[in-house]
Amino acid sequence: MTTRSRPGHGRSDPGLDAITSERRQLINIAYRLLGSLAEAEDAVQEAYARWYAMSPRQQDAIQSPGAWLTTVVSRICLNLLNSARARRETYVGNWLPEPLPERTQRSTGRPGGTTVDPADRVTLDESVNLAFLVVLESMTPAERVAFILHDVFCHSFAEVAEIVGRTPGACRKLASSARRRIRTSQPSVTPATQRADIVRDFKQAWEAKDIDALIGLLDPDATAIADGGGLTTTFLHPIEGAKQIAHAWVEIARRRRGNMTLLDRTVNGQPGLVAEQDDAIVTVFAFDVVGDRIKHIWVVRNPEKLRHWTTD
Repeated sequence: MTTRSRPGHGRSDPGLDAITSERRQLINIAYRLLGSLAEAEDAVQEAYARWYAMSPRQQDAIQSPGAWLTTVVSRICLNLLNSARARRETYVGNWLPEPLPERTQRSTGRPGGTTVDPADRVTLDESVNLAFLVVLESMTPAERVAFILHDVFCHSFAEVAEIVGRTPGACRKLASSARRRIRTSQPSVTPATQRADIVRDFKQAWEAKDIDALIGLLDPDATAIADGGGLTTTFLHPIEGAKQIAHAWVEIARRRRGNMTLLDRTVNGQPGLVAEQDDAIVTVFAFDVVGDRIKHIWVVRNPEKLRHWTTD
């Protein structure tokens, strides 16, 4: 049992320090479960509110505060996921996960920018690239929670079962189903340097308005999806096919304002692009490269999802 110094004793609270140190892990879990850093922050904040609402005796009775917080955050996220489908029926256009800049770009969207909490607490690895998060959106809430907690954060199925309210065996099946979805959606792995080269070539062809070059970089069955949230102009329906995307992107280039700049940036740990206007990031482009072609392009323009990219 941890002994806590109470407020006013003039000493640090080791129990409080232990609780606070869990925040990074909780944000990492919640972001992967929800695909939204804003919602992840709210879920973690709610978990901490529930912790501090308990009496000191109730807190001291909990053997592992970190495990308790993880359980509470995961259950909050599960409830949010269960209601997300209904909420997204009223969302204008397509809903995409919130993109994150790399650590040194946070707050300003520029390399070397200042870091701010809690965005710098999200560890960027393969489990947060946009392609992965989009596949997670196709899963049932229980599948997503079981897979993330077990396969990504190494929790036992017994622990997962306590959170989702099913047996460990059922949770094992949920994670297995989720794994199959991931394998089916990610048929091959393209080396990072090759992905960066392909995105860079796409940018050059786009700026040159070279339709043939764009078509050559796109998978024939490529898809482009945009998320403006009804707050800014963008295409509401997916664009399918290399030729259609190439023509659409050339039209975007023709309409681009003179003070808008296209920049190479890392998006959720992967090579991407951003459009900067008046010192603010107004669009983030994420790419899914399969083999030597671009299979998917995700365009995020909803300003509420770009708050960690925009210059303060």
